[in-house]
Amino acid sequence: MTNNVAIGIQSFDKLREEKYFYIDKTSFIKEWWESGDDVTLITRPRRFGKTLNMSMVEQFFSVQYADRGDLFEGLSIWDDEKYRNFQGTYPVISLSFAGIKETDYATTIERMKQLLTNLYIKHSYLKDSDALSDADRNFFDRILAEEVRDSDATMALHQLSDYLMRYYGKKVIILLDEYDTPMQEAYVHGFWEELVAFTRSLFNSTFKTNPHLARGIMTGITRVSKESIFSDLNNLEVVTTTSDKYATSFGFTEEEVFASLDATGLEEEKEKVKKWYDGFVFGKHRDIYNPWSILNFLDKGKYTAYWANTSANSLVGKLIREGSKKVKTGFEALLRGETLICPIDEQIVYNQLNGNEAAIWSLLLASGYLKVLDKEEYGETDEIFRPKYELDITNLEVRIMFQSMIHGWFDETEQEYGDFVEALLLGDLDAMNEYMNDVTVKMFSYFDAGNGPAKSKPERFYHGFVLGLLVDLKGRYSVTSNRESGFGRYDIILEPVNKEQDDAIIIEFKVFNAKKEKTLEETVASAHAQIEEKQYEANLIAKGIQKDKIRKYGFAFEGKNVLIG
Repeated sequence: MTNNVAIGIQSFDKLREEKYFYIDKTSFIKEWWESGDDVTLITRPRRFGKTLNMSMVEQFFSVQYADRGDLFEGLSIWDDEKYRNFQGTYPVISLSFAGIKETDYATTIERMKQLLTNLYIKHSYLKDSDALSDADRNFFDRILAEEVRDSDATMALHQLSDYLMRYYGKKVIILLDEYDTPMQEAYVHGFWEELVAFTRSLFNSTFKTNPHLARGIMTGITRVSKESIFSDLNNLEVVTTTSDKYATSFGFTEEEVFASLDATGLEEEKEKVKKWYDGFVFGKHRDIYNPWSILNFLDKGKYTAYWANTSANSLVGKLIREGSKKVKTGFEALLRGETLICPIDEQIVYNQLNGNEAAIWSLLLASGYLKVLDKEEYGETDEIFRPKYELDITNLEVRIMFQSMIHGWFDETEQEYGDFVEALLLGDLDAMNEYMNDVTVKMFSYFDAGNGPAKSKPERFYHGFVLGLLVDLKGRYSVTSNRESGFGRYDIILEPVNKEQDDAIIIEFKVFNAKKEKTLEETVASAHAQIEEKQYEANLIAKGIQKDKIRKYGFAFEGKNVLIG
């Protein structure tokens, strides 16, 4: 193991030739090959070594690297003579969808077709081979054409496999990295259904109805529902974050991380590194670290959210911000340091994410933002019972990322929101009314985007607002909330950490009800009556807070208009 740490290298040969820091993961090659699986789908969070491992597999098996056994000398796979004889003996097709992050269907398909064209250019030597017929050469030319038909594009990998098998006399290994990147973008930008049809045809011809395929690997972040794109693909072995298979092949184990710290003179940082970057759980294997953060820490020696901030996290932010009250209160509990118990479905169905709470937690788990602490197993007679998982935020850097994301929700109203929080702490009622109305005018619809009129689901804004308070007042107040019966009624209690310095605050949200109230002033009065009737101050008093140190506010909402009293 060298101390020469390089960041962002995803090509195995460059990493080995330049003698950069590398933790040996070549045992994956042997484990995968001996599994005998036709097609393997491996899901792991981003920047967990998927691309580097795919490069490693390609360069181990590909005939294009037949004379490059030196890349594997000194690594565990090279200790086995059987596998030394495998090196460089298979035709390999390798491609990646990682860079396809377009915002519309037409451009996405164009980018996919360009990748296929580039593969044919790479293997252009086949066109002049006796292995191809005139009809094959005509197909070859159609893939190289400026305009490629969808029907040809979906058969391109199938046909290229055929050509390579005839040329080399051996079936082909196909490697597809980050297969689900275009699909996540399609969901975010609204062309999911269109993309599914094309992708289903491409995958079936490549991995299902392909007699020229020896083995295949796909990697991604999520396991997209079989019904969506893997229909009829019954030869698919799926390895998710809850599977034991290949559990230590992606990511660094604690033993590997601690050995790296010892080797680089950072052995005294082990406890702090564990707090920041440990927490990923794959199958039964705990204490897995994300490689991106560890490599950056080894290189720079500074603690920050390296992995969690390498992406805009747009899908994660969208799901939580626009999520139902249950999603927001669940997330609120996680931010307070509590755990969440819910069922998980690892087959992500993107068109269910708008209304399916379990689907959202499942995606956050698959993406690495949550970890499994415990699992409730099936009972002996529970044939259709779904096991429930105890989930927690993965580690400190992910928690910091979430806090930053929530703070970012209010960027558009940063001045007004900050002024409101300051006015709330000072008890300045007039200023609270002024600034809160400014915030709601700009932000109300933002929390309901894509979910119908904001006024029909105001609790989405309320809960987003609570999450903002929880983050911004952390360390000064303990923020708790409780959903009450009836539409639009929601309590917030701010309990001061320093009971001598700060007042406790009780807030009751109420939506104006024209059948019961004539004015917003009456709605405010109703909110105060609710606070007194339910005796919300009882717990605060029981904790030693004097009644004169408890402030109570009613927030009355009518659309985007707010009255605080």
